[in-house]
This record gives sequence, C-alpha cells and structure tokens, in this order.
Amino acid sequence: MKTQEFIDLTEKFSAHNYAPLPVVLSSAEGAWVTDVEGRRYLDLLSAYSALNFGHRNARITAAAHRQLDVLTLTSRAVYSENFALFCQELATLCKKDKVLPMNSGAEAVETAIKATRKWGYEVKGIPSDKAEIIVCKDNFHGRTIAIVGFSTSEESWKGFGPFTGGFKVVEHGSIEAVKNAITPHTAGVLFEPILGEGGYIIPPEGFLKDLRAVCSEHNVLMIADEIQTGLCRTGEIFACDHEGVIPDIFVLGKSLGGGIMPLSAIAADDAVMNVFTPGSHGSTFGGNPLASAIGREVIALIREEEPHKKAAELGSYIIERISAMNVTAVTAVRARGLMVGIDVDMKRGKAKDFCKALLNEGVICKDTRVQSIRVAPPLCVSKDDLDWALERFERVLA
Repeated sequence: MKTQEFIDLTEKFSAHNYAPLPVVLSSAEGAWVTDVEGRRYLDLLSAYSALNFGHRNARITAAAHRQLDVLTLTSRAVYSENFALFCQELATLCKKDKVLPMNSGAEAVETAIKATRKWGYEVKGIPSDKAEIIVCKDNFHGRTIAIVGFSTSEESWKGFGPFTGGFKVVEHGSIEAVKNAITPHTAGVLFEPILGEGGYIIPPEGFLKDLRAVCSEHNVLMIADEIQTGLCRTGEIFACDHEGVIPDIFVLGKSLGGGIMPLSAIAADDAVMNVFTPGSHGSTFGGNPLASAIGREVIALIREEEPHKKAAELGSYIIERISAMNVTAVTAVRARGLMVGIDVDMKRGKAKDFCKALLNEGVICKDTRVQSIRVAPPLCVSKDDLDWALERFERVLA
C-alpha cells in the first residue's frame, strides 16, 4: 500500500489528525524511521512521543521479549516481582519513598491532582471541597476533562465544558504570580519545568528554587510534570536537577515506557502517598509485569549509560550551529539539553510551513504555538545525524 493510500484510509476511519506529519512509518530504528515506500527520515520529535532512547532500543526491546515469555499481566489479587522492583528502583531514582504506576501521562497527572487534593484535606486541613491547585498559562498536561478545563489553549478546551473547578491559572515562570495566587486553600502548584506544547519555554534562572522555597513556606505541594522534560531529555535526569530542586511530587510518563509500552507514574514521599488507601485509587493495567520490566530497563539504562550527559553536549552543539547559520527566518533559539525551540519570523510564514518543508527534506519535527519549531531527537542521535539535519535546517530557514 502506498503512503497516500494509508493517509486516505486513516482520514476516512480515524478521528486523529496529526498534520503536518502525513507519513505512515513502516519501520524504525535508533534515530531514523522509514516509510512504506522506503524513504528514510531523521526523527527530531521523540520527546513529543515516548522515544528518548530511540526507536527499537536494543536493550529495552530485549527486556520486553524476556518478560513476554514469563508473565504479561496479573490479576489484581497478586503482584509481580518486577512491579515491586520497578517501584523501588524508580523511587530511588526520584529520591522518594513511594511510586504509584499508571499508564498514560494524563492518567499520572490526574493521579497527582487526586493525591494533592486528598493531602490538602487530610494533612493540611483545607475545608472539604475548597482545595485549590495553581497551574500555569500555556500548560499542557494531557487531554482529560479535568486537565483541559485549566488549559489556556482554546484548541484543547473548546467544546468540552463544563469543567472541573478548583484551579487557578498564573503566568509560567513568574514567582510573584504564584505568591499572589496562594491562599489558605492552596494545596499545590502544578507546573512544567519547561513548557512543552507551550513552545519549549524555559523559565527565568532561579524560578525553580524560588518556587521550592515558596511552596515550603506556605505548606503547598510542588508538583513537577516531568513527563516530557524528565529522564535525561534536558541534560540532567530531571529538569528540576538544573537548580538542585526536588519537588514534592514527580509526574513521569512518555519515555518511562521505553517507546514500547504506555507507562507513567507519580513519585512522592509517604506524607503524600499515604493518603491513598485500598480502593481509593487504582488502575487495571498500571504497573503490569511487562510495563514494569521495561521501566526497570529504562532506569538501568539511565544509570549505566548516563544519556543526559550526551543530551547536554549535543544541545549545546545545536545552539552553536544554529547561531552560526546565515538564516533570516529565525527570531530566537533556546535549548536545555536536547529540547530545542526555534522561533520563526511570522513574516516568513508559520512554523507549520517550515516543518512541512523540513519533512520534504527528510527531517521530522513539529510546530507549536504557531511560530515555534520543536526539535527533540532521540538521545541516541549522533553528531553526524545532527549535522545532516542542520544542513537541511539551514536551507529551509535561509
């Protein structure tokens, strides 16, 4: 079947619309993917998906095969060895007491919201049904009703109301806005250390430290959504590590499943996690043996191969190369590790137009917030691969 036939079939029978990424991929390995007609593309969009460690990573794939031959799913009456070890190893990585595994990133965010509200009532003493959670403008935490209800992107919330209350929206990166929004009813502050869908926006230096101090002062939970920024993407294991900060709740997902299985989790200390009692929260597939085995291999890979160090090095290289280019379409470039945002001049067109042009050159990336191009290759990408891609960026952005 030809690529266009796949596209036509998808448009006819699926409600998903992933334009401007119309290529149907038939095989993938490392940082490269191949379509059904044999054309290869360099994938610079892995953080948007779940592929920090590359397509078909050999050690993660091997771990999945080993587990498939042993046990894939348990009943709710028993636990698997991998589940217990995965929880222990992830808790240690996060420097937390406990882990609660779920499936999708949005499910993990919902779990963090539930934990924060219950903690607010049972530990902080907020009056029943009065808990507030502060969130940030231009956030993206998922697509459930509760989450889109506090999105500031009309595309995310339009047509889905009425929404869940209890959220206050403030400017991302503004510690004064957070301070002004805190009341005795504030249970937590949910934030992305770097905005993802919001344009790969990095907050001012010191914001995370200030936020940690403010949350501690007011007995408010600091909830870091590291679904996209975590697990080595930004040049540290967690983006919060750049300022030496440990939040009260880590929210993790995407690459935690190694690009093979949906796997997410929250990690927190007993003071937060102990609000969950038997029957108050759960998941049919959360922490299943296959997902747990894959998650354990991801954690082992991080500890043994330290891919965050490569991400830091290559991120600096990309900035250096783009800054030296003779391109007129670029108005700003920012990066934290291999999480790179490129803003383009609106007079030259929208970011989507440039992404389409790059796709024709064999480079996959994606636009966001109209004028921003996201560049987030797998952490296994080579410098030679990046040089190949950057030559095409220079042609398209000239």
